[in-house]
Formats: sequence, C-alpha cells, structure tokens
Amino acid sequence: MAQLNKSLIGNLVTVAGWVEDIRDIGRLVFIVIRDTTGSVQAIARGESVRLAKEISRQSSVMIRGLLKESDAKDFRFEISIQDISVRSRASYPLPIDATGRINSSIDKRIDSRALDLRNPTVSTIFKVRALTSSSIRENLSTEGYLEVNTPKIIGTASEGGANLFSFDYFKKKAYLAQSPQLYKEQLIVSLDRVFEIGPYFRAEKSHTVRHLSEFISVDTEAAFVDYEYSMENLEQLIRKVVSIVSNQLRNTVMFGENPILRNNLEPITKVTYKQCLEHLSNNGEKIEFGGDLTDSSLRILGERFKGFYFITDWPTKLKPFYIQEKTEDPEVSESFDLQYGYLELASGGTRLHEKERLQSRLEQKGLRPRDFAEHLKAFDWGIPPHAGWGLGLDRLIMVLTNSQNVREVVLFPRDVERLIP
Repeated sequence: MAQLNKSLIGNLVTVAGWVEDIRDIGRLVFIVIRDTTGSVQAIARGESVRLAKEISRQSSVMIRGLLKESDAKDFRFEISIQDISVRSRASYPLPIDATGRINSSIDKRIDSRALDLRNPTVSTIFKVRALTSSSIRENLSTEGYLEVNTPKIIGTASEGGANLFSFDYFKKKAYLAQSPQLYKEQLIVSLDRVFEIGPYFRAEKSHTVRHLSEFISVDTEAAFVDYEYSMENLEQLIRKVVSIVSNQLRNTVMFGENPILRNNLEPITKVTYKQCLEHLSNNGEKIEFGGDLTDSSLRILGERFKGFYFITDWPTKLKPFYIQEKTEDPEVSESFDLQYGYLELASGGTRLHEKERLQSRLEQKGLRPRDFAEHLKAFDWGIPPHAGWGLGLDRLIMVLTNSQNVREVVLFPRDVERLIP
C-alpha cells in the first residue's frame, strides 16, 4: 500500500493483501485491504458486490480498480473495484482475531504466530527488531568491529556453567553454546575487534517473563581496551539505537507509550555495587558484600535509577573466571551490568589476559584448567589486554517496544514448555 500516492489518482491500480474488514450495506460493500505497509479501503459496486460478499475476512486477495481520494478519515485513498480475485480463502473460525480487537492469550497468539503478525501492533515489534539489529551492525562496523560467526556446537562446557544442553555428537558428548565468550577472546589475538549477533542456549528451568532457552545475544570484544571503554562503547550504541528507533516510531501508538523513545536519552548513570548495597540498606533490604542482587533488590534499584543505568565494580567472586579483578582491591572486579529497571540487559568487563592468573582463577572457581586447554593455548600467542560485553537483544527489544513479556518480541520463542511451532 505504500506505493499508492496522489500521482496515481484517476488511474487503474492493482493491490494485493489480506481482507481486514468487510462492511456490507446492500448495494455497496466496503473492504479494507491491508499489507505490511498499511491499508486501503476498496468499494464494490454493481457486479463486484456479489463477489465481495463471498469473501471471508483474512483471505488473501488481489483487487483492481480506480484510485480515488477518500472521504473517510482513516484512509487517504479508496479504490473503486472493477475486479476481485481471491487468491487464498481464510477458513472460519480462525484461532485468534488477527486485528487484535479481541484479546487472546500470548500462548494462543504464539500457537498461531504467522496469523498474529497480521496485527499491525505485533508486526511493528518485529520491524523494530530488524531495525535495531541493522543499526547495531552499522554502528559496530563503523567503530572498526569485524562481524564474525562462532560455533554453536561445542565440545566443552566453555564457561563452566551447569545450565547447558548436552547431546550425542557422533559418539562424542557435545553442548549447545551458551555464549561466544572464549571464541571471541581468542579472535582478538589477530582480529583486534570483533562482534557477533547470534543465537545461544541455556537450559535454565526458569518460568519468568524475561527468560528463554534460546535467545539472541550481541557480543563484542576489543583489544587494548578496558571495561571503562567498553561501557562507553555500549552506551554510545544504546543511544544510537534509541535515536534511530524513536525516529521510526514517532507516528505510532507504541512511541507515545514508551518514555525511553519519547524523550532524549540522558547520559546513562553509573552506580557501583557498593552504592547499590547502601541504597538497598536504606530501603530495608540488607545484602552483605559478595551477595548477589535479588529480583526484589533490582526492582528497588530500578525505582531509584530510572531508565538505563550501569552497575559497576561487582565482587570478583560473583563474576565469571575470565573477569579481571582490580589491582588495588582484588575482591572487586573491573566489570559492569547494564540495567533497565530490574531487567539486566548486558554484562561486560575487562578480561584476564595473563595465562597464569587465568589458570589460577579457574582453580579458584572449582574448574580444571585442562578442560580449557584449547582456550588457554591462545594465551601463549601474545594475546593483548582486552575487554568486551554481551547484550541480550530480546530484552533490549522488550525495552524499546515497551513489552512486558520477552515472548512478545521473539517470533517463535523456546522456553521450558514450548518447542513448537
């Protein structure tokens, strides 16, 4: 429908799409035809009326007719129908109302996701997702990062985590990767700066609105930088994405409902882990140093620090084995998380790049250095100091679209219960 314009008024045009609405008033039948770019009203008269009355809503059609300006407030143009061709008839009853006027549960909508996407509000989410991915790629490429692809089938539990999917791989045990962390560290031996946007897998039995078994992660790694640089790099990326998405959504309902997109993004606040503990203590939630921040504590912090904020300088023992501790205080690490309210969006930090220290840290974490022999080889080849971050794309899209459930922003989500469609 986007190709319809004033220069075509008075000409015969052909449009294709699905029938969103039909209004039969006897001698006239009004049909609303929609595609992914918008909708147009078509009017059947005379011989076309009989054919129009036989069409079911959501059927795919092609309509040929004369383009006119419309008097209806919801449409710029209307088409006086000369010919209707039903290309595929929709069968009733449909499992959900594709217009969204009648609410359906998220599970019913995902069961019929292809039909659900005919709802403009739903399809806009995935347009935002595509726009966000392309803007991330453009931004990181401009900053000198090279896009790479790392394996998703791996031979060891790369980060030492227990929540991995394992399976038989030609009589050997294999796992689905939970992150590209070790690969991207190895790649900066030669490639200096790399990024990846790809799927990862975690076998967590989590029944929440923010966890998935399969998710998309945006990961970066850069040589000769530290966690302060990585935070600046991530903030600059977030600001760019928010600017691009808000410009695209300016004339949509979604824009008006989302304060992040409605206002210019302020500089992202940085608060240390210790400052978080002080604020929580003042609000009746006592956590000793070294304790992880609970869901309830993050909700308290989200009320204090509106929008995006960084939590920095986490206890070393709470972070993975590859995160570097601070020289002046080894109990504190050069690390950060990016939050939006209670929602963790990203995590990053300076990496250990000295082999002996890395081996020692593995042992401190109860891991065996020999299980990481392939990774440790790269540390004999002059690996430079480096830092990076990983960002959950699905959760970022939740923020950008003001969605309350991560399943809203994933086409075919995979969680503890769902393996189809």
